[in-house]
Amino acid sequence: MAAPASEKQVMVVGVDESDCGVHALEWTVDHFLAPSMPHPPFKLVVVHAKPSASSAVGLVGPGAAEVFPIVDADLKKRAARVVEKAKDLCASKSVHDVTFEVVEGDPRNVLCDAVEKHHASILVVGSHGYGAIKRAVLGSVSDYCAHHAHCTVMIVKKPKAKH
Repeated sequence: MAAPASEKQVMVVGVDESDCGVHALEWTVDHFLAPSMPHPPFKLVVVHAKPSASSAVGLVGPGAAEVFPIVDADLKKRAARVVEKAKDLCASKSVHDVTFEVVEGDPRNVLCDAVEKHHASILVVGSHGYGAIKRAVLGSVSDYCAHHAHCTVMIVKKPKAKH
């Protein structure tokens, strides 16, 4: 059942520090929310998953407690940079119906939870283009979301540079 005309559908876009994450947001804005569309059909929610200090450090035992605040402060600065870059991109393309969120946790869970929280129709994620071995070791956020998010998932690949 379609949403009433006054109620826009929600599109969640996952962003990270990589060029792939920024490209996914830029591609989405250019194709779905560009100024050439006077009444875009979507409200944009840009989500960045910030790792927890404990997951980033991976330490336990003596000395770990002293390291966590330093690591956490760095992770917060990095998250702020990601969001600032996303805000600048949206502003430069005159996209104003947008919300930015930083949520601590694993990106796979954070993005699927954001879909549920916002009742999103579409989740957009970038693709790092990892090979099979790296994907098996690191896990693929896009693959996980494609199988677990309760909405359409669009995976945006960054074009390879032409030689």
